[in-house]
Formats: sequence, structure tokens, C-alpha cells
Amino acid sequence: MTKRRSRGDGGLHWDEQRQRWIASVTVGYTPSGKRIVRKGSGKTKAAAHAALREKIREYEDGLSLAQTGYTVAQAVEDWLTYGLNGRVASTVDKNRHLCKHIITGLGARKLRDLSATDVDRWLIQLAKTLSTSTVQRIYECLNRTVIRAMARDKVKRNVVALCTVPTGKVGRPSKSLTLDAAKALLNAAEDTRLYAYVVLSLLTGARTEELRALTWTHVDLDGRPDDDDPVPPSIQVWHSVREGGDTKTRKSGRTLALPLRGVVALRGQRSLQDRDREKAGEDWQDAGLVFASSVGTELDAANVRRAFRRITKSAGLNPADWTPRELRHSFVSLLSDGGVSLSDIADLCGHSGTSVTEKVYRHQLRPILLTGAAAMDRIFGEDTRTGA
Repeated sequence: MTKRRSRGDGGLHWDEQRQRWIASVTVGYTPSGKRIVRKGSGKTKAAAHAALREKIREYEDGLSLAQTGYTVAQAVEDWLTYGLNGRVASTVDKNRHLCKHIITGLGARKLRDLSATDVDRWLIQLAKTLSTSTVQRIYECLNRTVIRAMARDKVKRNVVALCTVPTGKVGRPSKSLTLDAAKALLNAAEDTRLYAYVVLSLLTGARTEELRALTWTHVDLDGRPDDDDPVPPSIQVWHSVREGGDTKTRKSGRTLALPLRGVVALRGQRSLQDRDREKAGEDWQDAGLVFASSVGTELDAANVRRAFRRITKSAGLNPADWTPRELRHSFVSLLSDGGVSLSDIADLCGHSGTSVTEKVYRHQLRPILLTGAAAMDRIFGEDTRTGA
């Protein structure tokens, strides 16, 4: 006669329809007194017990039975929907675009079955076609997704944190216009709607997102030349694309004096906008923007890029080689080549220090470094003797 199992040992029976052994055990009770049962199945008794032990571990770890089928795609969607609260729409859209790579490559995987090896292989595949910085951002999206899932007891550990980002494709390095190319570009832009935008980008170094958001209330075309402390014409670039209004760095909010060409270009821009307003009539949407569409609405980055490509082509440059942000790089390089100190350039660009200015933005226009030779000539004079 078989011995009766003790209370709490659970049960084991053969399911004829499924042709599998079913092991079950009561792990607790709901507030209403209903039993909470966990079951495991297998082709053998040992397999059924092993599956049951796994279900019990999940229950003790706080994982519900319904979450065992929770996929990477579901976790990503949860993070995009609830984990980016407080972010501006453009940030959410950018992350959603990056997460398409995650959903395509790993979305169907159950999150609890995802391994570090799976992530490593996937990252290596991404690195074959994407730049290192893009792979890094995609990795960060997945990492934050799994961290959120862990905090909500959807998975036990974060295997993504065990992986490193491989080196991707080499991206196109930023570069600077030469003085002659910059002059050609300004001439080509002169009869276009983007002329004032190109002038301010190149001659003040303002960021493209700062110029797109610039309003007439932040433009002073007259200055106060007769004051005891004269004030030149200027623009205030205090715009922030960040939620809460904080700028990119502490020095990003700054007032920039306008060169004469910038003043003339902005006066022309105001006249152009007056004509647009009159032509649009009731369709005009007055947002006070300096650079706007023909009906007053804000320009987006794609609008500017398309118009800029036409200008570069007219200037004899390859449109595929240049982007609007490289006008800011050209501003830094032209000033540096003109002898302006790096600290002054950093202040003009709104950088918190000179490191970014030097490493990212400054592109030496002269192939020969003259500083050392010029200094030695000053020290020793112009004595051309070669010595004994």
C-alpha cells in the first residue's frame, strides 16, 4: 500500500490527453481564501517536478505566471509608453526609432529567456551596418528597458548589463569649410529664403536648433551705440529643446553680437517675412519666429537640410558632403585660423569648457602648424645663420 503524501507536498498525475506528467502544489491563498496553485509538466515524473520547482522559484521571486510569456517587444513598448514621461516629443520619437532595431532583432524572445550571448550576437550584427554611437544608443535603450522590467518583477536580472558595445562602422567625420568655400556658400545663399539662416550659422556659430527657435523678441538689430557703454546689435540664443527649459550646458544661454552682414541679412529676413504675411493673409500663423515657413510655422530639421543641399550645390560643393551643423564647425575653425583664442571661441559657442571646442569642433585649416616656428623666430630674431 502506497504511503499518503503529507499536506503541502502537492500532487502528481498522468494527463492522458496531453500525454504528460503534471506536478502541482499549493503555494498560498488569495485574500478570499482561494488556493494559489502552481503546476509543471514533463514527459517524465522528474521533468514534471523540475518544471514545478522552476514555477515555485518564479512565484517566490515575485513573478506571476502570466509574465513567463512576457517578450522583449512588450518590455520595450512598456518603456516607451511609461518610462519616458516628462520627455519632449522629439526625444520619444528618437527613442522609438532606435527601438525598432530591438524589436526587429530580439522582440519575439521571451524576456526571461534572453541571455547575454543573445545580446552580444545581436549587437555584433548591428555593428556591421551602424555606427558605434548609434549602436551605443540602441544598447542604452535595451538596458533601460530591462532595468524597468526588473523593477516591476518581470525578469530576475539584467543580462544586458553584462554586455559591451562593439565598434561599429566608422561614421563620416565632421569637417569645416575653407574661407573660399564659405564665401562661395554665402554668395550662393544670397537669393534664397535660407540666406539669413546660413549667415547667422556661419558668422555667429549658433546651433541649428537655436536658430530654428529664434524669435524676433530675442533680436536687437539697432543696439545702443550712443550709450556710455555701447551695446552692438545682437541675438539672444536662450532656447532649450529640453523639458523643463534647462539649456544644454550652463553657458548655452548667451547673447551674441551680430556682424554687419548678419544685421543686413536679418533686416532682409524681416522684409521677406512681411511679404509672406501679406500673401498668406488669414492663413498666417504668427509664432514670432525669425525663421519660419511661408505661413509662419516652425521649420523642422528636414526643411533646413533640403534647402541647404540646394545652396551647397549652387556653391559648387557636393551636397552629400555637407550638413547645416557643419556651419558651426566652420565658424570655430575660421575663428581659430584667424587667431582667436580657444577660450573665447568656447564662450561664443556656449561650451562649458575648451575640451569639446578643440576635440570636436575645431578643424585646423592650415596643414602646417606655424605656432612653434613663429615663436622661435620672435625669440631668436630673424638670424638665418645655420651655425658652425
